[in-house]
Amino acid sequence: MPFDPERSLAEVRHEFGEHGGVNMSIEASTTFTVLDAELMPEIFQGHRGPEGGCYLYGRHFNPTVYVLGRYLAALEGTGAAYCTASGMSAISSTIMQMCSPGDHVIASDTIYGGTFALLGEFLPAKAGISVTFVDISDHEAVALAFRDRTRLVFCESIANPTLAVADIPALAGLAHGHGARLVVDNTFAPLVLSPAQLGADVVVHSLTKFIGGASDIIAGAVCASQEFIIELMDLHTGALMLLGPTMDPKVAHELALRLPHLGMRMREHSRRAQAFAERMAELGLAVTYPGLPSHPQYGVLKRIGNEGFGAGGLLTLDTGSKERAFELMEGLQNDHRFGYLAVSLGYFDTLMSCSASSTSSELSDEALRQAGIQPGLVRFSIGYTGTLEQRWAQFEDTLRRVGVL
Repeated sequence: MPFDPERSLAEVRHEFGEHGGVNMSIEASTTFTVLDAELMPEIFQGHRGPEGGCYLYGRHFNPTVYVLGRYLAALEGTGAAYCTASGMSAISSTIMQMCSPGDHVIASDTIYGGTFALLGEFLPAKAGISVTFVDISDHEAVALAFRDRTRLVFCESIANPTLAVADIPALAGLAHGHGARLVVDNTFAPLVLSPAQLGADVVVHSLTKFIGGASDIIAGAVCASQEFIIELMDLHTGALMLLGPTMDPKVAHELALRLPHLGMRMREHSRRAQAFAERMAELGLAVTYPGLPSHPQYGVLKRIGNEGFGAGGLLTLDTGSKERAFELMEGLQNDHRFGYLAVSLGYFDTLMSCSASSTSSELSDEALRQAGIQPGLVRFSIGYTGTLEQRWAQFEDTLRRVGVL
């Protein structure tokens, strides 16, 4: 039977509140008592832990955060998961746990600008970790990039902002064949893709985006084997434990209440994005969306995507120039209240940004050209407020007024 992430999540959600409430309680304590003094050294030595009901300190494990991790592990089909204060902390802790000075990483040349800066500048300068950026869809180029000390391949399931779809089974095969691991950022495609079921070793998320759904919480997650999560939380060498990107239990509680309707939200994001993309294509616009047959990896997504969740909530439009892009976004926001000129994604209203001037601005001009990120490329995270026809009328009117049509 194919993996069903919604069913997996539903089956694991059986936590009760302290007094029998249908929602789990929030454990706000920073430190935890033991009834038997001999238990404390056992916890410090790693012999006892949360799976046995033994907690030590909130930066190590917190019961509420731990439960959210169980939910996300079910969602991604991994052995365990742990939640962090941001998506970037999830990514940086994972890479630093896997790599030592002198090690090498292969990374997609089309990724979020913050991740690009971490890999391309921060880690080489501060940790002596070298990185080779490649077109992740060019598997021959990926294969040629491996070195003796390549420890991992890093990519996004659907790339920011070009929306290239990673062939995760093929990349997993390449990584494992060279003794490396595959790390996939699945922020753009929760439920749409299940990277761990396709061969990825670690799945990271910015929970700030679709999973949070309301642009009010900064959070991240690492989904992997129980062995790797325990390694991350080791009191002596664990990157999550020692670097301290702790998630607040109140945040974990809020996110846990949003997971049950994630499937409904993702289906509607995808439905509307598909409709917009098809209408834009009919008008001859330079639209990119993984659900269009014209998309280079349309067949890849059809082959590896989870049935029923569409192709995600993001699309891009190349307006031809930065000036035209700015005019379009300003008209949509200020004249029609179509959405917001803002970074991030996964919000219930549409968010739009000119990627080369915002979320990909950490890339050099040459890196932007190599990744195919044009100055006039506008990224739309399509929301679901208002009716589809109302939003399309606003969109088409603005396209005509600014001369894109």
